[in-house]
Amino acid sequence: SHPIIVHLKKTENGILLNGKWSYVRSVLTTSDLLEIRLIESQSSENIPPTEISDEDFRKMTVYEDEDILLVNKPAGLPVHPSLGHYEDTLVNYCAYHYLRNNDTFKNDYSAESGQLSEKNDTNFIFRCVNRLDRDTSGLVLIAKNMLSSCILSNEQLSRNIHRTYLAIASGNTPASGTITYPIARKAESIIERCVDIENGDSAITHYETLDTRNGYSLVKIQLETGRTHQIRVHMKAIGHPLPGDFLYNPDFTHIKRQALHSYRLEFTHPITGEALSFTQNPPKDFFFEDWKL
Repeated sequence: SHPIIVHLKKTENGILLNGKWSYVRSVLTTSDLLEIRLIESQSSENIPPTEISDEDFRKMTVYEDEDILLVNKPAGLPVHPSLGHYEDTLVNYCAYHYLRNNDTFKNDYSAESGQLSEKNDTNFIFRCVNRLDRDTSGLVLIAKNMLSSCILSNEQLSRNIHRTYLAIASGNTPASGTITYPIARKAESIIERCVDIENGDSAITHYETLDTRNGYSLVKIQLETGRTHQIRVHMKAIGHPLPGDFLYNPDFTHIKRQALHSYRLEFTHPITGEALSFTQNPPKDFFFEDWKL
């Protein structure tokens, strides 16, 4: 992709042709040896590694190899640092997990101070493919290097990463449907979104009702687009908001957080080309009426 090409141009010995620094337009001939070196010299800013035990990180880990990491994020854990959450986020724990597996980190990290020594040059960049709100539980895909990130980003833009959610909705939802209301930021709010037919960005949500109990519905949702708060805004727009949603439906009778879970991710491995599908059932707080999946 273009960002990688630009990066290689700026990296000393980023492209080696027969052991010599070369150009992206160099012509290859039979028996030439081409070596590409993606060297990262920067780290995500203001992301201190927060200590987490191997056991606790393994509990969250669904799959990991040298290119991707898939975690089952619990509700209440922010993905990125924000006001009031500077060191207790998924980013901080991933930074510690990543750096812990580097020898330089093991030598230069002080558990007492929680800091790396100034001489440490280990780099960590957090590249999240599908972001979840703090109170949404479930699968989060993370690219571990620049190449896998670029490929997965392109797959996301091409809608080749398929995301399925489970949600509890208020009322008895129709058997199935598609919601296409455009979504925009609500005036005078930095976080709240709303349906805005004239100025909103295109948003497409497909849903299917799986079960209905005592005035609530268990709904399977698939996204074609990824607007901020898309599911929460769209379900409210059709008269079936999610309970436990402090922004759009603060009904905490049955659940203390928005009833939304990232249930399934289907995508092609960015390096091997293998078709992958991962499913993670919701936590216990989701099944307050013994839903049938």
